[in-house]
Amino acid sequence: QVQLVESGGGLVQAGGSLRLSCAASGLSSSNYVMGWFRQAPGNEREFVGAVSWSGGSTRHSDPVKGRFTISRDNAKSTVYLQMNRLKPEDTVVYYCAARFVTNSWLPYRVYEYTYWGQGTQVTVSS
Repeated sequence: QVQLVESGGGLVQAGGSLRLSCAASGLSSSNYVMGWFRQAPGNEREFVGAVSWSGGSTRHSDPVKGRFTISRDNAKSTVYLQMNRLKPEDTVVYYCAARFVTNSWLPYRVYEYTYWGQGTQVTVSS
């Protein structure tokens, strides 16, 4: 059974940093793209970033590009989201996601991911 468990959320002042972690278990191999999404109440879930199974390729959404960085450590079965220069509009729930791939594809749509975590709240105070 696949489980994705996020951690690292919390309260931070604007301009500060947080690092989110997502520990994965039950994945049969490391050939999984890992992604981060976020969702505010009443809004659709939106893409934040994705990292290839090797960690060599990443993509980030425009609102976070240059501030957030996705990475992974396959030895620890963990994906990270380093968030710098946080803004009040970054205040939402962040979700980790995974899907099996056999090529260099980095999906960014919600329906393209198979497994999801429960989410972790990030609150940025102004």
